Amino acid sequence: MPLNLPMRRIALLLIGMTVACGASGPSDPTIGPTRSYWMGFSSFPPRPDQALAVQSIELWSTRADAAILHEAMPWTRLLAGADPDALAQELHGSPVAYYRSKGHLVVFTLDPTDGLSRGEEAPELRDAGRSITEPAVQQLYRRWGRAVLSVLKPDYLGLAAETNLIRFMTPRPVYDALVRMTNDLAAELAPVRGTTSLFVSVQVETAWGRLATSGGYQGVTVDLADFPFMNSLGLSSYPYFGWPDPNDVPLDYFSRLPAGRTLPVLFVEGGWTSAGVGTVTATPETQARWIRRFGAILDSAKAVAAVQLAFTDIDVASFGLPPGSIVPLFAHLGMVDIDLRPKPALAVWDSLFSLPRR
Repeated sequence: MPLNLPMRRIALLLIGMTVACGASGPSDPTIGPTRSYWMGFSSFPPRPDQALAVQSIELWSTRADAAILHEAMPWTRLLAGADPDALAQELHGSPVAYYRSKGHLVVFTLDPTDGLSRGEEAPELRDAGRSITEPAVQQLYRRWGRAVLSVLKPDYLGLAAETNLIRFMTPRPVYDALVRMTNDLAAELAPVRGTTSLFVSVQVETAWGRLATSGGYQGVTVDLADFPFMNSLGLSSYPYFGWPDPNDVPLDYFSRLPAGRTLPVLFVEGGWTSAGVGTVTATPETQARWIRRFGAILDSAKAVAAVQLAFTDIDVASFGLPPGSIVPLFAHLGMVDIDLRPKPALAVWDSLFSLPRR
């Protein structure tokens, strides 16, 4: 459920930026002594304000050793004939170069469907009357994927997001097309991907039978079979939709999903809200308890990365969202609020980040 909203590419202005915010919170002696995973965020800002966006990146980049770009496909420009290599450099070259200058691990997720409505195709495709079921559209997807790999060279490249949720919610031909085009792209990338690890992400609450499904644990065996090219497994998890308290979330919440396979897992989106949404009751203290539990769950799974999309909360009103948008459900996932004031979860995050990475 990525936040594909305006301003997500504000980090294009980051080349040459000097990082000024180096402070981190106090260490938590109950956590440790090491961590298995890289940690980081995306560049999504709290509101459409360039100065605030840059300030937030300066703030989180000092408490991270990884970064993620979770991007909707630029379907409109690809359909119009844009050169994929030039487009990849234009849209994402600067932030990736900035993250590399910081020594950050880089994760890039291609999201070919609607990240805010998994039962639908991407908005730009819907507006154009097109579909990923078309061979020509699948070809554009493959060209874009090749460009992202060759131009940006991410350490981890996700070829689709929340595949199990898509399978449950979209018409079958759309899911079948997703399986076909990701496997075709993976085959094309195999001779040239080098050390880049390929993955798709699965929605963890759906796998546990607590979101869009019922009847208990579902697992992701279908996804493991449908996307056999995976070198790692991406995880999308918003556990407050499935569990009343962070300490109720099982310790094997992530480690159970590979079903005994030696497949590294990485957390690529999610978090716990710090404010009540819908029927969910939450507080900043609840969110802090989740970050603590999150660290234990990651270590139990021997996760290789934990990259949360939201470092800041979202000032929903400032984005002028359409009625019925689900973005408010994800508006309070940040470690800081919309004015970059720390929440209790930030100190716990910092205590995890202070641990040596093994």
